[in-house]
Amino acid sequence: MHAIRKLADGLIGLSAILGTLGLLAELVVILIDVIGRAFGAPLYGSQDVTTMAMVILVFGAMALCDRNGGHISVDLLEHRFPNWLNRVFDVAAALIGAVIFAGLAWAVLESAKLSVMLNLSTNLIKLPKAWFQYALSAFAVITALGMLLRAVELTFTGRDVRKEGTPEA
Repeated sequence: MHAIRKLADGLIGLSAILGTLGLLAELVVILIDVIGRAFGAPLYGSQDVTTMAMVILVFGAMALCDRNGGHISVDLLEHRFPNWLNRVFDVAAALIGAVIFAGLAWAVLESAKLSVMLNLSTNLIKLPKAWFQYALSAFAVITALGMLLRAVELTFTGRDVRKEGTPEA
């Protein structure tokens, strides 16, 4: 189980690094565009790049967000339930999340097939949309697998990685 967790943390870390690169690309493009607009020469295609970088940013960081327990949770009644019931809820939430992200990956992968078939691209600079759809699918699969692994760990070992802090990079 330790080797699988280490591999999962490596994939989650890689996903987060790619999300960080998306954030940096977005930051640079917006900065150049805003400065360019002040001088009457906005960056051509900045909307295309920021839209696609947002896909990388959001979904690249999603697995890390789950790994660190960053998703919204409501714990109003948690202290009133026994530990075993709270664990059941945590396992169920992880499994439901895994199914949702697996479904999202599948739906976006199907959409990417259409994008390839129709040769869809962004409006101005003609970035192929399928590239970003494939990336989103991969990030969603990594997130789903991370959630599934968390459910397995909670079920069989009682270990909750969200309470252990950030993974080693």
